[in-house]
Amino acid sequence: GLSYAWIFNNNTLYVQEDSRRFVSQETGNLYIAKVEPTDVGNYTCVVTNSKAEQSVQGPPTPLSLRSDGVMGEYEPKIEVRFPETTYAAKGSSVKLECFALGK
Repeated sequence: GLSYAWIFNNNTLYVQEDSRRFVSQETGNLYIAKVEPTDVGNYTCVVTNSKAEQSVQGPPTPLSLRSDGVMGEYEPKIEVRFPETTYAAKGSSVKLECFALGK
């Protein structure tokens, strides 16, 4: 089992998921909705292999705000990465990730 987390500006604490931040445990991607000035900085992905009891950090990825005030235009779309078939035992929980993108 791999798990993903993100560190902000070399902090020892992981980025906390909330109503604006989400870490996909399928892809490892960090999603931030409505970026704010306090989000500017360097983000580092940490991948943990629980079976091997090891973690690896990727290179820092900078996030900056555009100073020209221009935002990219995105057509509305729903992005899904569901497997073709998902099996679950009766009474168990299944988590499916779905993202609504657009402006």
